[in-house]
Amino acid sequence: MFTHYIRFSFDGKTHYGQLQGDQVAIIAGDIFSDFELTDQIVPLESVTLLTPCQPRSIVCVGLNYRQHALEMGLQLPSEPVIFLKPQTSLLPHGGNIVYWPMVGRLDYEAELAVVIGKRCHRVSKEEAMRYIFGYTIANDVTARDLQSKDGQWTRAKSFDTFCPLGPSIVTDIDGSNLRLKAILNGQVKQDSTTADLIFNIPQLVSFISHVLTLHPGDVILTGTPSGVGPMQVGDEIRIEIEGLGHLINRVVAP
Repeated sequence: MFTHYIRFSFDGKTHYGQLQGDQVAIIAGDIFSDFELTDQIVPLESVTLLTPCQPRSIVCVGLNYRQHALEMGLQLPSEPVIFLKPQTSLLPHGGNIVYWPMVGRLDYEAELAVVIGKRCHRVSKEEAMRYIFGYTIANDVTARDLQSKDGQWTRAKSFDTFCPLGPSIVTDIDGSNLRLKAILNGQVKQDSTTADLIFNIPQLVSFISHVLTLHPGDVILTGTPSGVGPMQVGDEIRIEIEGLGHLINRVVAP
């Protein structure tokens, strides 16, 4: 059975907790080091969900689904294409994605996110899975027009609210063949599985760890499948991943 960990605010304090149905067991300590479940149980409806971790680095992988690369008219990469999102782009489940005035086209991108569990530096593919704490859901929101205009991806990917993440971190689940969907206003727009990844999860963790040191709570967004498309103000975007639940956000004007 999978374990779901959340991060939330309750009674003016920030906590980690373990989901137990429609209740939350509050955790004492940090889930990435020493922690224990307390006997304090609160209703899930009484807490405010935050992003499930606070990454130092949000490392994203571009063009990592075969069909998406073809959709974008690009050749399959010979090694992972990586970029970063800033911490200021983070947005929890239920938060609002802002359609900023500078943006001409705002796209959703459903992604499986790997959550690192311990310091990870120059690890091999064979060792990589030992450094993973669990998985969560991400939406790599993108200003598609700016991505094309700039020729690199920093501005297009970095606006505040452009990295919805959550709602929980799920452990003890195999991320190698999970179905993921993007559902816009009730219509399925993306539908694939992580088995279509060009570079699998151990390859990504190893490759990235040879570029930068990953720390507990850091996340790797593993890429998006085909079917990316635009969102408008008022839209609801729902990202579902098998075993992980769903991440829902709405698009709003500034």
